[in-house]
Amino acid sequence: MTAEITVSKEDYLKAIIEAESEGHTVIPALLAQWLHVSAPAVTKAVKRLKEDGYVSHKDEGALKLTAKGREAAHRTALRHHLVERMLAEVFGMEWHQIHAEAERLEHVISPAFEAKLIEKLGKDGNCPHGNRVLPETPAQLKRRGFLPLSETKVGGDYVVSSLYERDARLLEYLHKLGIGPGAALRLLERNYDDTLRVRTPLGNTMLGLAAAGRVWVSSAGK
Repeated sequence: MTAEITVSKEDYLKAIIEAESEGHTVIPALLAQWLHVSAPAVTKAVKRLKEDGYVSHKDEGALKLTAKGREAAHRTALRHHLVERMLAEVFGMEWHQIHAEAERLEHVISPAFEAKLIEKLGKDGNCPHGNRVLPETPAQLKRRGFLPLSETKVGGDYVVSSLYERDARLLEYLHKLGIGPGAALRLLERNYDDTLRVRTPLGNTMLGLAAAGRVWVSSAGK
């Protein structure tokens, strides 16, 4: 399978599982937005993915991965995960810088190198953003005892467990505020304008609900 699938197909298939994890109905227009490509390009790509047996798509309905498509998406997600861990654990690259690098490198990992990375790092650890290999839904994260920072209680002490990693600008922004994996936070105040005042290792800061909803935490001491 690795030999027959192109970089473009891998990007589309991984985007589908990521969008599904966020609760989206995956339609071509959404993929165009996520992958920053034109609508005609998506139409052509979806047609080819359907012909090659990676997705099913009826008229204007949602795209669904076939067993073959889900396997390919999982393999790409695993390579992305392994590359992120390699960059952080072997080369010491900062957590807020590695997602974009891994997006590029995930496509050039050979099966032999992938096996070596698995041998060294294992398959089951979290990436430097605190995420598992496959994207998890909010419900799955809550079952593991995590909450988005936007839903925490004033006066509560928390530890950052995982971050939404698809948005490079968000990661850089959170890094500058001192909000990163393992950081200790306290929610100090909820404001009328839908902002939160949060104590971070770098001091007190203001954070909007949209950004706070991308930061998953657990109660300190758990």
